[in-house]
Amino acid sequence: MINNNEMNIQLFDVLAELDSAEKIASLLEDLCTPKEIEYMAQRIEGAKLLMQGESYNQIINKTSISTATLGRINRCIQYGNGGYNKLLKEYFEKKKEL
Repeated sequence: MINNNEMNIQLFDVLAELDSAEKIASLLEDLCTPKEIEYMAQRIEGAKLLMQGESYNQIINKTSISTATLGRINRCIQYGNGGYNKLLKEYFEKKKEL
């Protein structure tokens, strides 16, 4: 669970103000290392593939994600706060990828 301290709330507020992929990319490039962005993208792709019913082995082969990370994503999809399950499901359904 994320600590809702003042700095975290400020981060969430800043992110909520971003209204385009270009703005988000600019901020993430300044906030994160290229590897951190890659890991986040990997997790999104892993979640999508899990929601599409692909096996762990298929996902690992496609994304190079670790088994431990994939397990965490799966737990979050099943028992998490809805970030993967609700928000990504809506996004990928709009894109007709689920």
